[in-house]
Amino acid sequence: ADAAAGDAPLPSAAALAEAARGIAAREDAVHGGFGGAPKFPVATALRFLQQPVVRREAPDAAGAAERALRAMSDSPLRDPVDGGFFRYATQRDWSVPHYERMLTDNAQLLDVARCSDAFAAGDESVARGIARFLLDVLRRPGAAGEHALSGGFGAAQDSESWIDGLRSEGGYYAFDAAGRAGLERPAVDAKVVTGWNGLAIGALARAGARMAEPTWIEAAAEAARFVLRVNRDADGRLVRTSTDGRAAAAVATRADLGLLADGLFALALATGEAEWAATARTVLSEAVSLGGDPVLSARGIGGTGDDSDGDLPSGASALAAAERTAWLLGAGEEHRARAEAQVAERAGRALAQPFAHSATLAVAAGLAEPPRQIVVVADAPDGPLARAARAADADLVAVVTPAQARAFAEAGFALFDGKAASPDAGGAGGVAFDCRSFVCRLPVSDPSAIARTR
Repeated sequence: ADAAAGDAPLPSAAALAEAARGIAAREDAVHGGFGGAPKFPVATALRFLQQPVVRREAPDAAGAAERALRAMSDSPLRDPVDGGFFRYATQRDWSVPHYERMLTDNAQLLDVARCSDAFAAGDESVARGIARFLLDVLRRPGAAGEHALSGGFGAAQDSESWIDGLRSEGGYYAFDAAGRAGLERPAVDAKVVTGWNGLAIGALARAGARMAEPTWIEAAAEAARFVLRVNRDADGRLVRTSTDGRAAAAVATRADLGLLADGLFALALATGEAEWAATARTVLSEAVSLGGDPVLSARGIGGTGDDSDGDLPSGASALAAAERTAWLLGAGEEHRARAEAQVAERAGRALAQPFAHSATLAVAAGLAEPPRQIVVVADAPDGPLARAARAADADLVAVVTPAQARAFAEAGFALFDGKAASPDAGGAGGVAFDCRSFVCRLPVSDPSAIARTR
């Protein structure tokens, strides 16, 4: 494995495979998922098990993620009407849910569903259901007055609602779609949490691009505009939350900034608009100034003290993931160095306790082998070449017009250098550059020339 700052080694592919097997050893062989009751989705662990290096080196462990998603999707943990997942099940077989529904869980599970074998085989129902829940239930109305923008996403939906004048835990979900029509929905927590919205922005942008759903991408963009404008204090710093258009006093945490930055990078890739990536880079700079430079931290200077990963990534793993994405876009080797430093500082603990550090291990998996980056340059970026690129197994896929490619390059994202020439030579569908660690093959115009696998 490569060495990070301070010469601490990054986990090798073999070590990551062993960590994945450690997580899979906790699988409930009868009902799927991990552990007994209460049983949680633990999306961070599922995403690690879905990483390409785990699929290749430990396919037996990777299968635990597929079985968990299938079991949850077929159980009472998922509402069949609007597709959202509840917080957890009180029973080992995923039954008797606690009926609260969290933005964090559903945003991460949208990524899990998009990366599942079932999705690859053509079953998009789980991903579409989660996206429907995010857009139809958790998306807040725009605030009035100065912040007359479409809203971000609320933190959660309550487990209780009013039915026949009484408070009912889960009673709303006993009705089918027709029966619910006359009922008051469980209330949605109006707090717009910066980092949690970052998770939703990224998940919707990635799924929208992959599934050709522009309304999902626009919803992600609306949430991004809202958070970037509303969730700020008088000095312009991002804060943790806002409610009804009013920013709270607490400044954003490292986790908030890392999750938001990575969501903005995903939005840049989904829209082809370099401005989102430039904004994400600025958010990352704010995170470095907030918590110190992780390269120094990896050498024992000014440690961050981040907790382990739980139901969502810690500040360290969130920042590491965003820094890796910045590097993949060509923002500079310093971003990879920061990602490596965050991982290397925690690698020993993560390998010893993989279930508690699975988001960190997911970033480590992305650093363990040369990345695959695909850039499609096309005047109309929605044709067969773009679809083939988005269906391929790659760390990063960008579909841009020539003007957008130039904008990315001019903004300092070197992946796009030299790729803004007119795609006329490739016909109306454009050309694709298939790259490994920024070294690109000759451009192709035939969609079949883009291998689905690495």
